[in-house]
Parts: sequence; structure tokens; C-alpha cells
Amino acid sequence: MDNLTFIRDAMERATAFTAVPGWGAVVMGVSALAASALAAGRGGDRWLGVWLAEALVAAGIGAAAVVHKSRSARTAVLSRPARRFLLSYLPPIAVGALLTAVLYRGGLWRMLPGTWLLLYGTGVVTGGAFSVRVVPIMGLCFMAAGAVALLLPAWGTAWMAFGFGLLHIVFGLVIARRYGG
Repeated sequence: MDNLTFIRDAMERATAFTAVPGWGAVVMGVSALAASALAAGRGGDRWLGVWLAEALVAAGIGAAAVVHKSRSARTAVLSRPARRFLLSYLPPIAVGALLTAVLYRGGLWRMLPGTWLLLYGTGVVTGGAFSVRVVPIMGLCFMAAGAVALLLPAWGTAWMAFGFGLLHIVFGLVIARRYGG
């Protein structure tokens, strides 16, 4: 029995988290483009409110899409690869939440798009180490967009549309085509 447990554990460690939702990423991208349209021309509190609401919407879409894809593939939602993905993905997201409060209170809300894109990309790269090959590449693209957004903060909403909108749509389509749903 111990040998079977060892073999099962070894197989779980060797598998990738494949429930990354391609179609879910596409829907998240579309909602980010809508948020970009709502946030355009706004500043401060209103701009931040739009994007915080969008973050909640996107998190809900992503979670629902992961659950759906996991159930369709008849895999556990919180399998070992999924837990490893989450444990690597969540710390940069938590840092982003903390820095949001700090930057906003310091009057540096224009630095938020670059910060968010960089940290989201970092989470995708680190979580993607336990996923399919295209996921870390997507994270690197988010990080590159974030770096440029920090250098060009006046274009923050445009960078948010590019990163959270277009990059999600493009990579979501690639994931859906190559890895199912």
C-alpha cells in the first residue's frame, strides 16, 4: 500500500496544472476592455473603483472557469498541481493588494497599472511553472507591459486594456485551442 501511495504522489508531482481556462481568460479580457472604457478619462477614486470592481469580476470569472474546466476534465479542482499553482500565484497578488493601498494613499495612483501588470505577470510566471508552457510566457508578457506602463504612467488605462484585455484574449484563445477550453 505504501508503494502505491508513493507512486500516486510521484505522478501527481509530475503532472501540470492543466485547468487553466482559455475561454475564461477570453471572457476576463473582454470584461477588462469594458472596464477600460469605463475608466477612460477618470482619475483617482473613480478610476480605482472601476478597476477594483473589475478585479473582483475577473477573479469570479477565473474561478468559475477553472472549476468548470476541472469538472469537464474530471479532475479535482484542488489537486496537488492546482494547489502548487495557487501557492505560487497568490503571494504576488497579495503584494499587489498591499501596494495598491500604499500607492493610492501616497497619491501615486498612476503607478498602479504598471504595478498591477508586473505583479499579476509575476504570479502567472510563478504559478505557470506548474502549468502548461504557454502560461509562463503569458506572465512574461504581462511583466513587460507592466514595465513599460511604469515608464509611461500617463497611458495607464491603455496599458490596462492592452494587458488585462488583449493579452488575456490572445493567450486565452491559444490555451483554448491547444489545451482545451
